[in-house]
Amino acid sequence: MVTIGIIGGSGLDNPDILSGSRDEAVTTAWGMPSSSLKRGTIGGVKVVLLARHGREHTIPPSQVNYRANIAALKEAGCTHIVATTAVGSLREDIRRGDLVIIDQFIDFTKQRKMSYHESFKPNVPSHCAMADPYDEGLRRLMIEECRRLGFPFHEKGAVVTIEGPRFSTRAESRMFRSWGMDIINMTVATETALANEQGVPYAAVAMSTDYDSWKVDEEPVSWRAVNKVFEENAARVTALLTGLIPRIV
Repeated sequence: MVTIGIIGGSGLDNPDILSGSRDEAVTTAWGMPSSSLKRGTIGGVKVVLLARHGREHTIPPSQVNYRANIAALKEAGCTHIVATTAVGSLREDIRRGDLVIIDQFIDFTKQRKMSYHESFKPNVPSHCAMADPYDEGLRRLMIEECRRLGFPFHEKGAVVTIEGPRFSTRAESRMFRSWGMDIINMTVATETALANEQGVPYAAVAMSTDYDSWKVDEEPVSWRAVNKVFEENAARVTALLTGLIPRIV
């Protein structure tokens, strides 16, 4: 039986998209997840929604208990995880409001728990393959749904995840561009790696909200500007999810 976990990022965790929703408080061996789980359905498919930063956005990206979040969704029976995230664009052609179906990441965080393995069994090390970290079947469905809806989007994008909660310096932003990265955020690499370790197919759709700090012909990124773009474009992500979920079988 398919059950889809949705991890809602900044401004993209609206529980109103669920039918027959109910809250479920849970804990895990890794501690408490960021929020209670909200169970419901979308198009008749069972869904479990978790707010990455808490329901009132009180948890900074560097303090999210990512291990508990992924474990809570798996223990709730989720067979797939779809995540939403806000990102800064590192490319001129990725404009504000565009959606990006992420296909690769670089982890530039510094102090997070990136694995469930705190020790190995004797002579049985466990090293998770990560060459292609995003589930190709979920990515394909996201791409098809974006096309059907006529949204401005990019079929792939490499994201660099930084520690946060601060934004990049101009030097950092330019460095990431020189690496060939497309977008930047503060959460997704951690989540992706842990979902892969747990063996749960995972994919993420990103909404571009700003140009990070590399552009000199406009103001550097600020939370106020980011939030404004959320409010103007969050309906696109909601529409994508409500069309996508019934197609995951």
